[in-house]
Amino acid sequence: MSRRVLVAGVGMVPFAKPGKSEDYFDMGAKAIRAALSDAGLGYETVEQAFAGYVYGDSTSGQRAIYNVGMTGIPIVNVNNNCASGSSALWLARQVVESGAAECVLAVGFEQMRPGPLLNAWGDRPVPMGRHLEVLDRTYGVDRDNASNAMQFFGGATQEYCKRYGVSPDLFAKISVKSRKHAANNPYAVFRDPVTEQEVLDSPALYGGLTRLQACPPTCGAGAAIVCSDEFARKHGITPTVAIAAQALSTDFPDLFTADDMLKVVGADITKAAAAQVYETAGVDPRDIKVVELHDCFSINEVLCYEALGLVEEGGSEKFILDGDNTYGGRVVVNPSGGLLSKGHPLGATGLAQCAELVWQLRGTADARQVDDVTVALQHNLGLGGAGVVTLYEKVS
Repeated sequence: MSRRVLVAGVGMVPFAKPGKSEDYFDMGAKAIRAALSDAGLGYETVEQAFAGYVYGDSTSGQRAIYNVGMTGIPIVNVNNNCASGSSALWLARQVVESGAAECVLAVGFEQMRPGPLLNAWGDRPVPMGRHLEVLDRTYGVDRDNASNAMQFFGGATQEYCKRYGVSPDLFAKISVKSRKHAANNPYAVFRDPVTEQEVLDSPALYGGLTRLQACPPTCGAGAAIVCSDEFARKHGITPTVAIAAQALSTDFPDLFTADDMLKVVGADITKAAAAQVYETAGVDPRDIKVVELHDCFSINEVLCYEALGLVEEGGSEKFILDGDNTYGGRVVVNPSGGLLSKGHPLGATGLAQCAELVWQLRGTADARQVDDVTVALQHNLGLGGAGVVTLYEKVS
């Protein structure tokens, strides 16, 4: 990385169930104002902006950002499925790193409908049609009773259990942990505890997954201001957090030939992006103490332990049973409650993860605070596909 990129400010709004939130542009504007306030900056200092969202018409980013200011700056709308927010951050970081701008805004938001994710267009082939062909060849497609996302991750659940000889009951422990962490997060949607039995007894989805092992449709927004060291000095900003390394990866050809559902749900994307980040930063993943990762379904958290190098391949079961994924263990995974409990407003998720990790590195995460954090890892995944892995570091 040619220039150090600082995270000058972050902000988000409390996530909410569909029908209980403000409009997307009001949520987005509030998150932007919070990030600007956190950085101690006015909107007039922002030179470019990137807005991530999935379910919205073109130029929704302008609609949200114009509520904060209209200064004629470039605004680019970003749709990379569930990795849209972190993709916006990836673009903002690149702009500052290259010297093209000194201060850039990344914002993500989503105003969702109740129920499972559905394709927006019925008059053309779906982008993930080839992924469905892999699912059909391996575990079969249920075209009437389950959404595509449920089936992809349900297929991955079956594949993981078969490959490593684990019981599907293992994944219920992820949902229980998620709720315990979310209890301390005022931004989270679901903060009440659940038991493993309640998770297992919740309505079945597909492939052994149940409703409490799936993230809820959510509305919300998050934002981050990134800047150069020179800009920080000029504006009296004391550096506290920087992006040490960041990578965005997409799929490889064997996705459609290996008939491997773990590849279909992004395991290889995650491995590739994580490897780039660790090489760039010179960091051993076993030394990381806090991670925000993309637990859209309980199985994906388990897959990410291995894909991110937190444990060896097939080592997630012991990691979970030993309690090494929570407070008192080796690494605290999703102190925010993650997507399962905090919620998953698609475009906002990557920026919400960023906010949580910045707070952790600053030591301002309140009851969620992890001890002695000097680096923090973020993973945000969009099927279809895109995976963004970001390593943040504490600076002074």
